[in-house]
Amino acid sequence: MRRIAERFLNGLSLSTALLGMVAMASPSLAAPLDVEKDELKLGFIKLTDMAPLAIAYEKGYFEDEGLFVTLEPQANWKVLLDRVITGELDGAHMLAGQPLAATIGYGTKAHIVTPFSMDLNGNGITVSNEIWQEMLPHIAKDASGKPKHPISARALKPVIEKLKDEGKSFEMGMVFPVSTHNYELRYWLAAGGVHPGFYSDTDVSGQLQADALLSVTPPPQMPATMEAGTIHGYCVGEPWNQQAVFKGIGVPVITDYEIWKNNPEKVFGLTKEFTEKNPNTTLALTKALIRAAKWLDESNNANRMEAVVILSRSEYVGADVDVIANSMTGTFEYEKGDIRAVPDFNVFYRYFATYPYYSDAVWYLTQMRRWGQISTHKDDSWYDETAKSVYRPDIYLKAAKELLAEGHVSEKDFPWQSDGYKAPTPAEDFLDNIGFDGRQPNAYLESMKIGLKAGQTVKNARVVTEGQ
Repeated sequence: MRRIAERFLNGLSLSTALLGMVAMASPSLAAPLDVEKDELKLGFIKLTDMAPLAIAYEKGYFEDEGLFVTLEPQANWKVLLDRVITGELDGAHMLAGQPLAATIGYGTKAHIVTPFSMDLNGNGITVSNEIWQEMLPHIAKDASGKPKHPISARALKPVIEKLKDEGKSFEMGMVFPVSTHNYELRYWLAAGGVHPGFYSDTDVSGQLQADALLSVTPPPQMPATMEAGTIHGYCVGEPWNQQAVFKGIGVPVITDYEIWKNNPEKVFGLTKEFTEKNPNTTLALTKALIRAAKWLDESNNANRMEAVVILSRSEYVGADVDVIANSMTGTFEYEKGDIRAVPDFNVFYRYFATYPYYSDAVWYLTQMRRWGQISTHKDDSWYDETAKSVYRPDIYLKAAKELLAEGHVSEKDFPWQSDGYKAPTPAEDFLDNIGFDGRQPNAYLESMKIGLKAGQTVKNARVVTEGQ
């Protein structure tokens, strides 16, 4: 709108005074921030939840903020993070665990922050056709004869035990050691009594004491890796679960919405140094992304098919329109033909999805501790301080206030009075019926049947009391 109005006014050679009058009458013509850096390169992985970046670019929201952005797909999550740290990328679509892990020094050490949460939900767990057939006898059916959802990993236990008796291991893929996918897969397995394994200071495989061996596979390679028989299943974001259905090589057994209703997913990450050196640029980026997220969810997802067509292009996700639409438009296909309504499978704006809650950060930190990536006990205040050093709702709300003043958003769209923590998540929102309060991380960890507890660490492949 802004660009059309400017071309029209210039063509008629109207006075600068009239131009100013039109600018005041149209919120989208508000003067952009005086950004410190206007040419930016942003990274992403080919997943549908990179959508806010694509939409901010395609709809001109970056340009409205005075930013000239190049979007560049990355080979994998490690390359993406490394390039943000070195400054080759100014920012990126990131796994929520990446800024946290980097900041506490797990893997690469760098202070990464996020002023914007990119989405809720969006992942699934898929198994090969062969594993699915062996699981079926252990899965309850509904009145129509279809499997009852959510499906517990308890149905997988006898399959794993049979493989073990045959001298074989059960192996699954996830996208990165500090990915949501790793923690959701582990959560699902553990809730069903399947041990997903521990990490230790000397063994970063994550397979110590494991019933199921989890390993890293880049998202776009998941279906082919499973089809080749290298893994028996995987946890990944879309469209790579639906791709398995379309190719006839696997069955998604559960979505992350069923594991944790409206769970936080990806974030937009930048180095702390970048945000301090370029505060207005950071603010402008956040404004553009908020507008993109709003567009994706507004009018009851009316824009989703347009978004699907954009994402299907090779420069973004590069998957067939039908595959992406299967989940992006409010449905999800499990077995071939078993299409069910999941209107909140992808959420980009509603439910305050874009607000970077401290409690979301705390949940990821508890999972790092639960499985040994954080090897020693930390008190509750450590979780709070770490979350606040990475998640930046102050930047987010400043951006939201500017958008509100410009008429792009509504006041009801944001949790203005929040202290950064969500209300405790009720037990019924989790697969295992264990609630979560971000203010009490250690109490939450103690409530888990499988996982490290206070005073425990992993040493020589055994869980021991710290100090032993």
